[in-house]
Amino acid sequence: MKNKQPVWVSFLGLSLLASACNKDDGDMNMPSSPTITIENVLDSRPLVESGTFKNTGSSPVIMPGESISIRFSAGKGQAVSFATMYGWSNDLFFAPANPGIKVYKDDGTPIEGDVSGQIMLWDNGTRINQAPGASVTHPGTAETTAKNVTAVNGTDSQGNTYAPASSLMKASLHYNGNSIFTLTITNTSGGTSNPTPFSPGVWAVSYAAGGNLLSPNPLYESGKPSANGLTNIAEMGDNSVLGNYIQGQTGIFTPLSPILVVVYNGIDNPIYQTGEKDRGQGLKKLAQTGDAGELAAYLKTVKGVKNVYVLPAPNTTVLLPKSGMQAGGKVSQQLSITSGDRIAIATMYGLSNDWFFASKGNGTDASQAGDISGSVGLFDDGTAADQYPGAGISQANFGGTPQSENKNIMEVPNPNAFTTLPAIPNIIKVTLQ
Repeated sequence: MKNKQPVWVSFLGLSLLASACNKDDGDMNMPSSPTITIENVLDSRPLVESGTFKNTGSSPVIMPGESISIRFSAGKGQAVSFATMYGWSNDLFFAPANPGIKVYKDDGTPIEGDVSGQIMLWDNGTRINQAPGASVTHPGTAETTAKNVTAVNGTDSQGNTYAPASSLMKASLHYNGNSIFTLTITNTSGGTSNPTPFSPGVWAVSYAAGGNLLSPNPLYESGKPSANGLTNIAEMGDNSVLGNYIQGQTGIFTPLSPILVVVYNGIDNPIYQTGEKDRGQGLKKLAQTGDAGELAAYLKTVKGVKNVYVLPAPNTTVLLPKSGMQAGGKVSQQLSITSGDRIAIATMYGLSNDWFFASKGNGTDASQAGDISGSVGLFDDGTAADQYPGAGISQANFGGTPQSENKNIMEVPNPNAFTTLPAIPNIIKVTLQ
């Protein structure tokens, strides 16, 4: 069966209609009308993973015949990029063309084997090139006017010649399963006309949302000036500055799916209970794809449930996180409540396999006012095997098919097996006014 894209992925232009389903209740005495507001307050980052690398031997430099390995997670459309200095040069560096080395075929099959053909040699544009070799002067003479980063295709701006990058460096991919790859970089320059060590370097994987990479040029940009510490690598083999920069660009990014809000009285939280398996009432669909429709329809039939709402953000189906100066998504709904009513919410952690935010325990007293974000937790529905959030081929964001599992609903630990999350109130904010 052909996979369907999740309804919450607004990047792909899908839409979801809001539903506000009010059950009859002839017993509503002295009703009030507070407004619930849900916001995505996550201060998002564009890189899902990044890091530095060096030789683990007596020297951090990678000499001819030596190699290093990078382990990372990725989903369809994501790529891994890296940068390392051509050691016996003034300011040349190796890197794949942006956005990096492709790790899946178009059909979602992992790519394995030699990917050296994707590696290129680049001129940082900040030093006048000398003939490459052990006698090159470091850091060398600066360019009168710094130039843009440009590819070195056989010869540089001074007419010096170079063997193809793929003959100096071998890059190979191995798929470890569960969307985890190992990239091995080997210095094969020995015996060529351009023997050279490689410096310690950096690597990065960008988030993808709706098929678009959030950082398609994570380490450098061809035709633009070198930035963020790349010059330190290209001129001196120092990866600390760019390493610190990309660390600051690495973290969490996730939208929130349309928000399910339930008002109920005289019953326990009707959405879920921790320690139990998914009830088959629609929570699985919400947790895996962000579609709250099935669960909302079921809840309308439950005795004690008074009102059910599914709240999309204006002009979109998801609440996006903050990005730079752009505020995160926000949605509000006026409620109708009476004494003793309780409120519970649920929404998908968009870039996951089956994680969802929800009111903890038996929800929240509807008569409360103010910030109630502390009543919200992050839970694993137990119906799909987890992968690195935002970098798993079977996640809905990548149009994937979940790998089924059958576990109890549990709160997601923090830190967890994949990453460390911000405190929940720093991701989702819920207020009652």
